[in-house]
Amino acid sequence: MLQRYILFTCILILLAASLRAQNDTSITVQPQKDTTVVKDAPTDPVGLLPKKSRASKAAMRSAILPGLGQAYNKKYWKVPVVYGALAIPAYTFFYNLQWFNRTRYAYNVLVRKDTANFVNVYPPLQPLVARGDASGLQNYRNDFRRNVDYSALAFLILWGLNIVDAAVDAHLKDFDISDDLSLQIKPGYLPISNTVGLGVVLNIGKQHPYRLSAGR
Repeated sequence: MLQRYILFTCILILLAASLRAQNDTSITVQPQKDTTVVKDAPTDPVGLLPKKSRASKAAMRSAILPGLGQAYNKKYWKVPVVYGALAIPAYTFFYNLQWFNRTRYAYNVLVRKDTANFVNVYPPLQPLVARGDASGLQNYRNDFRRNVDYSALAFLILWGLNIVDAAVDAHLKDFDISDDLSLQIKPGYLPISNTVGLGVVLNIGKQHPYRLSAGR
């Protein structure tokens, strides 16, 4: 009896192996015309490759040109606000840079005792050179130099805020900020316990209902 059982088991194993070999052969052998279809198939048919989000596109545009990200988000009223904010540190930068060059030139003329170039000193600074006030000119020069640095730093900070504002605006477009953000009680089905009951649904964002709980 045991020998017959072993023989019957071996026959079943051989049959299963032969059927599997036939299936493998039928799968591997494919018509030649399918190869042309693969060549023409899209490179990303199911969207597996990473795509740039709307927020990253808006941030990139604002990084290249201030206000461009706001225009991409269709917040056109923010464009003049962005340029108005950037104009203030830009103006102070060039203003302080001009006075820094003037005071530096007057200080160099005084220290080097270059009387030939006294007439080239900016007129409001000539009295300081005439009375030999080197410390006063040096203090003015240092103050204007410090203001130049602060103006450049403020310009860079506002440029960065312009990028952040564009990214945040684009990110918020993906969410529902209407008044229809509420809890709803709806009938539900629990497949685990195979029962029907009531569930609490919370709508968060655009068409994203989340079921919080369900009971009989």
